Amino acid sequence: MNKETKLRIHSITAKAALKFGSEAWVLKKREEQRLEAAQMKFLRHLLGITKLDKEKNQCIREKTGAENIVKEIKQYQEKWLQHIQRMDTNRITKQALQYKPKGRRNIGRPRKRWRDQFHFEDQGTGNTTNPS
Repeated sequence: MNKETKLRIHSITAKAALKFGSEAWVLKKREEQRLEAAQMKFLRHLLGITKLDKEKNQCIREKTGAENIVKEIKQYQEKWLQHIQRMDTNRITKQALQYKPKGRRNIGRPRKRWRDQFHFEDQGTGNTTNPS
């Protein structure tokens, strides 16, 4: 199988599997590292490069023309956010995004929420704007 065919298989199967359901993920550093490692493992295998060859990830991406999977997922999430913001206010998805629970959170560091990764919320008002 030639390189172009393998790249098409990568974009159709492996990349789709890595991105499945990613619009609702809260990406932490650990998950980002694991996603990138899985992508690089596939690309190295595609080119026949081992880790002992000490080829940099950026060089492998340039050879294959692949973009960083984490970057693609973040772009996908931003598109999803923009889609939600265009929805009517009676849609459940938009209501879930704007929902503010009453009460107190547990003691300790607060868990990262989906909307926290975009930094788009006005402090105090709860109004959402496009992340720019």
